[in-house]
Amino acid sequence: MRAPAELPATPEPPASRLAYAAAHVVADPLGGNAPGAPAAVDWDTTLAFRRHLWSLGLGVADAMDTAQRGMGLDWPATRELITRSGAEARSYGGLLACGVGTDQLAPGTHTVGAIAAAYEEQLEVVEAAGARPILMASRALAHAARGAEDYLAVYGRLIGQSSRPVILHWLGEMFDPALAGYWGSGDVTAATATVLALIEAHAERINGIKVSLLDADHEVGLRRALPPGVRLYTGDDFNYPALIRGDALGHSDALLGVFDPIAPVAAAALRALDAGDLDRYDALLAPTLPLARHLFAAPTFHYKTGVVFLAWLAGHQDHFTMVGGAQSGRSVPHLVELFRLADAAGVLPDPHLAVERMRRYLAVAAPLG
Repeated sequence: MRAPAELPATPEPPASRLAYAAAHVVADPLGGNAPGAPAAVDWDTTLAFRRHLWSLGLGVADAMDTAQRGMGLDWPATRELITRSGAEARSYGGLLACGVGTDQLAPGTHTVGAIAAAYEEQLEVVEAAGARPILMASRALAHAARGAEDYLAVYGRLIGQSSRPVILHWLGEMFDPALAGYWGSGDVTAATATVLALIEAHAERINGIKVSLLDADHEVGLRRALPPGVRLYTGDDFNYPALIRGDALGHSDALLGVFDPIAPVAAAALRALDAGDLDRYDALLAPTLPLARHLFAAPTFHYKTGVVFLAWLAGHQDHFTMVGGAQSGRSVPHLVELFRLADAAGVLPDPHLAVERMRRYLAVAAPLG
């Protein structure tokens, strides 16, 4: 095991980039967190992890895909998470953005009007918490929309109602197969044209767009086409170092699930970027990329299992249990390789604790004798 790097931390946000870590939730290990059951959350530990992210100068993107929206975290628990995180952010002074979706709707077909109303209900909760709204992709809208015009109508209605500029969210089907054909087309060029039309029509009311398509070339092209003042938040967990670093024509900001497990290293890299020390930036983030690509390997939507496993190895929680029973989402060999790559990336702050916990896990999950 390698010794963790000495990375001085400060709660001051980085100056050159806006950076959010999409945070996971910590399950109550004695709760009834079976598949399909209401989520039982350990609120104290969940909020402590958000304070950890803020202490590093990172913003928190809460109630997002990393928090298991649509994969174990039901709407009542999500609503409580948003409310509690909002209060914690006000107390701590941390930067907070929260997901606005439609997951309170029962499975099945809904009218576009009912979908817009569901979004509005969640927008009210996020705004009451004092968080910036992130308009998440909706499975219900992907199923009901007849074309681009329905997306433009629903999103235009929500953007007009928000009291502050929103962040849009384009989540690819590798993260959620139910979102195939989002923005009204399975063709990425046509979908991009719809997104740009929406942004150009409401540019003053849009803070930015988070793009999670794992396609760096597409992201750069979209970034360069955005109106002035609209940010591109990379959600590309395969290519984030180069996209955040940027080029002579611009850069991406960050709203990433991988920033949850690599938060101290990511924060230090962003401060190196602030100082113009590109060599240190590259040296810090380069070892995290193999970890990220393994963490988000297909089926990508199970990456949350690895995120929570790493949080347990790092000592941020005392168990490897997830809401919805999602701890079963990855195989033993996958998690063994994740452990090896996390060590190589220097993201395990206490190697002795990580080794002890890995041994305990393997003694149960893969006994050799």
